[in-house]
Amino acid sequence: MSRTPAVAPRYKQVLSEPVMDRLRRIFRSMNRGMVLMWRLGLGRLADAWPSVGGRILVVEHHGRKSGTRYLTPLNFTPEHRSRFCLAAFGTRSDWYRNALATGRVVVWLSDGTWIARVTDVTDEDGARDRIRRVLIDSGFAARAFGLNPNAMTDAEIDAATAEYRLVRLDLIDRCDEEPADLRWVWIPVAAGAAFVVGAGAIAYRCRS
Repeated sequence: MSRTPAVAPRYKQVLSEPVMDRLRRIFRSMNRGMVLMWRLGLGRLADAWPSVGGRILVVEHHGRKSGTRYLTPLNFTPEHRSRFCLAAFGTRSDWYRNALATGRVVVWLSDGTWIARVTDVTDEDGARDRIRRVLIDSGFAARAFGLNPNAMTDAEIDAATAEYRLVRLDLIDRCDEEPADLRWVWIPVAAGAAFVVGAGAIAYRCRS
């Protein structure tokens, strides 16, 4: 597939370095909240409203040199036993470089965790259509980048995503890993809520 490296004029401001830096900071903060949601056992809510919040998975990867474990939420589009994601910041994306270096990652999905094989398919046939689908399945995130994938022409998709990398995650096998390691937090929260409700009911009866 031939991809045009030039950026369409209407996207130049959106894709300028200062804007991209701001978006990186914003999404980094949002990612922390998304990972916390999964760790609290609320991962099933990730796909609750795809047209708004998008389809979301979490990629567990490790630093190429440090071996440090990282968790990166990503938008995706499903296709059989594969999940397609975008490295919106191109080859500079740490998760992209880490995942390609090892070739395999652990993927958190709403139906459980999987071991997945990682492949860059940016230059394969059908990449543009899959890029469009991932953008559509990203909900508000695409709009945050100034993109409207439903209305954009093929040429505009090529221009606006010239630096993007399309990654295919092939689900190989289920993983025993449990991402909801903070689910226990709900026990004291529920106990505290029950105490407050009970104490309020007793106080109401006393006043009556």
